[in-house]
Amino acid sequence: MSALADVARIAGVSKSTASRALSGSGYVSPHTRESVARAASAIGYVASSAAASLVTGRTLNVGVVIPFINRWFFAEVIEGIEAALIAANYDLTLYRLSDDPDLRRAVFDYFLVRKRVDAVIAVGIELLPEEIAQLRSLGKPIVGLGGFIQGIPTLSIDDAEVTRLATEHLISLGHTRVMHLGGDQNEQMDFRVHAQRLRGFERAMDDAGLHPPHAFRGVPFSIPGGYAAALQLLADPRTRPTAIVAGCDEIAIGVLIAARELGIPVPSQLSVIGIDNHDLAEMFELTTLGQAPNLQGRLGVELLLAELEDASDPLEVERRTMPVTLHVRKSTTAPPA
Repeated sequence: MSALADVARIAGVSKSTASRALSGSGYVSPHTRESVARAASAIGYVASSAAASLVTGRTLNVGVVIPFINRWFFAEVIEGIEAALIAANYDLTLYRLSDDPDLRRAVFDYFLVRKRVDAVIAVGIELLPEEIAQLRSLGKPIVGLGGFIQGIPTLSIDDAEVTRLATEHLISLGHTRVMHLGGDQNEQMDFRVHAQRLRGFERAMDDAGLHPPHAFRGVPFSIPGGYAAALQLLADPRTRPTAIVAGCDEIAIGVLIAARELGIPVPSQLSVIGIDNHDLAEMFELTTLGQAPNLQGRLGVELLLAELEDASDPLEVERRTMPVTLHVRKSTTAPPA
């Protein structure tokens, strides 16, 4: 294995200069840094992260705790986090938290404490006060994504507001028979996302003086969930709504597939709006309120790196509400005459 001394000899610098150039610690001129990098690449030298950690006190590793890894929002957030960390020469260690309290305790008592990370990002996880205190006691910066966590900076959309805006879009088109297909209220995600989105729908309907019977139905947050519910809901034209606010784009896409199967034209007989701007939304010509989970991931990393660079200036505890964008496509229009 090639040694640091070989890199220094080829680049024509001292070992200490070569070490600073490769670790990024201390000042090295851009020309020297480039020469050292070329020399290291030429002989296949890879700096030891363990050795660098002894010098800098950093692991160059960020722990990410997350409840799901196979759902669209969470996958997009991870992609944004990973891209930002790689650009900053940091590693990512992923921990999936389950509902099992013993497994959750193991993550915080062992993996995030005894296995060294420089900082923690909690994605869609409502950290307990004792978990926050435990991480804070180790001096590790923490950022939350997906909902407000008391005492730490967080980035998220306003779930109630985004559903209110989606509902108001349909009402502005003239719809009065509007229904919300959202998450099951008995199977809440952290931060009570399903309840908040239902509250936003109800607020918009109340403000418009609209109170249709049975205006909400809880369904799984998935394409099959939206499809199965819509097959039942849309089968009877006497009770069929003219518009549906879906709790997420995947539910909305399931509704569109069911409507097509039942021969109900969208949007002339049924308008559908979703939330997310999922990768499939444009293909299905779905009107949606788009959030940017990839951007949330990158901004979360920026917050952490800022504090890691200046530990004397801790992150300001705030909730930053991320903007959403209305993408009007071909799934919404005025109600049928």
